Amino acid sequence: MELVFDTGALDPGARYKAWREAICDVYVNVDVAATHPDQYKGFIRETRFGKVALTDIFLSEQRIRRNRRHISQLDKDCYYLQFLHHGSLNVLQKGGEFMSNPARGAIFCATEQYELQCRGDVRAFYLEVPRDEFAGRFARDQVPLAATINTTHGMGRIAVEFCAMLASEGGAVAGDARDRLGDQLLDILALTLQSGEGEVPVTEGVTRNLRLRGVQQWIEAHLDDPEMTLEGIAQANGMSLRTLHLLFEQC
Repeated sequence: MELVFDTGALDPGARYKAWREAICDVYVNVDVAATHPDQYKGFIRETRFGKVALTDIFLSEQRIRRNRRHISQLDKDCYYLQFLHHGSLNVLQKGGEFMSNPARGAIFCATEQYELQCRGDVRAFYLEVPRDEFAGRFARDQVPLAATINTTHGMGRIAVEFCAMLASEGGAVAGDARDRLGDQLLDILALTLQSGEGEVPVTEGVTRNLRLRGVQQWIEAHLDDPEMTLEGIAQANGMSLRTLHLLFEQC
């Protein structure tokens, strides 16, 4: 992933000011109020898969606000999705509060006013998803504005694992394959949001096919590795060797 900004190389006293200037006024157009500006730490790394931007981000405790002035400066209409590795981050939008943590992700709209409340340090994947492209995957009356996602099982867990795989292995994928991965990520996210709370929203066969597709893409990205083994494939994709065999038994 490409490094966008990192406070680590700066003098501690200059980190918060540099973060605000480089990120808040240019990268995302928001206002930021850090709880401990003299101890500020943060970084942003980003990569793209077609129309989807995938970001790995670290934030110190803070409040982030986007108001009408910021929205008027935007040149894109998108959703943000956040999947947290650690910490807690609440989204306030349209009168609702959506709590996000390592067990629960959240989606919200970039072109509506919002406030983000970081509770302690936060490390997360952020996805920037084009609104029209994503909305086309829903019935007209089911397009989300802001919502939470259970990431402990079912499609929510698959979505997080797919993001992690893209972040770690996506650098080996180029050209049209990156665009296809972005489209597949949008499909997975849409399926996830179409589920009810606590449900596994699709049949076992569809879930199996999504995971199979992910493993196949990993294998294709590592075909030039002479030391690739079945055990290595299973370990890299977070499953047992037996599960790998069962996944491919009908192929």
